[in-house]
Amino acid sequence: MIPNKQPISYEEFLELDQDDDNLEFIEFIDGKIYLQSAPSVIHQTVVTNLSTEFGIYFKGKECRHFVAPFDVVFENNENTHRVQPDLTVICDKNGLNENNYKGVPILVVEVLSPSTASKDYIQKMDLYMGFGVQEYWIVSPKSQTVEVFFLKEDGTYSEPIVFSKDDVVRSGVLSELEIRLSDIFPDFRR
Repeated sequence: MIPNKQPISYEEFLELDQDDDNLEFIEFIDGKIYLQSAPSVIHQTVVTNLSTEFGIYFKGKECRHFVAPFDVVFENNENTHRVQPDLTVICDKNGLNENNYKGVPILVVEVLSPSTASKDYIQKMDLYMGFGVQEYWIVSPKSQTVEVFFLKEDGTYSEPIVFSKDDVVRSGVLSELEIRLSDIFPDFRR
């Protein structure tokens, strides 16, 4: 299956998805299908390191984090979208079921890859902002930075706060969540 040029309905997307068992990394935003290739070693290393830090932080807390591939379904009266953020933080567990989460996460993290960067900055940012994800992190393994966007009262994201490899990123919505970025970005020269 190749990405569609004409928008399709969510029901048509589900039919296509069920017909092909080989489609693990597939997303559906605004009527369009996005196929994703397998992540690189550095991408997976950064996601694993972040997940480890999130796991330590969330131990014994109400909120939980999930790692891709994990489907997050955003629905309203007009549209349904399905994405697989690299990391998803969920505090309202009512939308959790056996296969996915239907609702709005409190925090979403996307780790950039060359093939997904524009989608993460444009389509996904617009989707997350429109549905009210309170905090959005965009992580760049290449520049070793984390951009943190906060949802403002007017429903738009703030200008990002940019953290670099030697900084400690702090969440604005999860008190005491602090991650030393030198622990996240790998040094493959060793």
